[in-house]
Amino acid sequence: MIRARITGTGSYVPERILTNHELEKSIDTSDDWITERTGIRERRVAEEGQATSDLAYFASKAALKSAGLKARDIDLIIVATVTGDMPLPATACILQGKLGAKRAAAFDVNAACSGFIYGLSVGDAFIRSGSSKRVLVVGAEVLTKFTDWEDRSTCVLFGDGAGAAILEATEDKRGIISVKIYSDGTMWNLLHTPGGGSRHPASRETIRKRMHFIRMKGNETFKLAVRTLEKLVVDTLRDNDLKPSRLSLLIPHQANLRIIQATAQRLCLPLERVLVNLDRYGNTSAASIPLALDEAVRTGRIRDGEYILLEAFGGGLTWASALIKW
Repeated sequence: MIRARITGTGSYVPERILTNHELEKSIDTSDDWITERTGIRERRVAEEGQATSDLAYFASKAALKSAGLKARDIDLIIVATVTGDMPLPATACILQGKLGAKRAAAFDVNAACSGFIYGLSVGDAFIRSGSSKRVLVVGAEVLTKFTDWEDRSTCVLFGDGAGAAILEATEDKRGIISVKIYSDGTMWNLLHTPGGGSRHPASRETIRKRMHFIRMKGNETFKLAVRTLEKLVVDTLRDNDLKPSRLSLLIPHQANLRIIQATAQRLCLPLERVLVNLDRYGNTSAASIPLALDEAVRTGRIRDGEYILLEAFGGGLTWASALIKW
């Protein structure tokens, strides 16, 4: 049976680091308050003129090198992002041009923080169907450019970064075992950016009302995320006849440390088997999981034959999981 296997990973974050102590100087907050409620201590911030495709390019180059491939070997490029370079064209097409991946089709996926796993599900389906042999899946965001720095409840959360993975067709028993994706559009307003689309096109009025920045109802989103992710990870393992003890590593979306701890507790999984880099990067939305995945690969936290689980919850609302045998 043909399935998709991750054969290379890569990541990139901007050089600039914004700490909680720096935020203390501009808004009514403190390092203790941010750390206690989120687990975040610092985040990366893209430079002026640095766009999502720029971050995606460096992550993709690293993933290609890791897989031992050239851009011309790629059949399909999927970029998961909510902060694309521009409304038109897709950031994936801009990335394709930068890479010189002339053979590849390219398109974007918008599923917020679940976007990378959504991208994996699409890439996996293309490979299983025989339509593609090699797929580049990227999660990339420059959220700080869409952050309202006057809103103390959200501006402490977000950071910029990109992560990428190469999927290749294999008949091996290793690879992507199961991908689950879900959504509930009745709760879209819990996390959204209201301005700039066809509902509220850019205008002086939308700018005055600060409608081009991320808005979030934090408490409601937090409670839903905890309940939903607990059920998601339990169902994913049950449906694949796998006990939590068989997991070598859980790689969750890096949104809030308390959500991550609650999920690990539900699985009776020690935190040593959960990858957490939220303290260094903050919430990078679709870039979160591929950033963490590449870190796990580079630091030797994943070995051949081990089971890992990816899980995420984000705007839309969307949530998703991917069970992988490495």
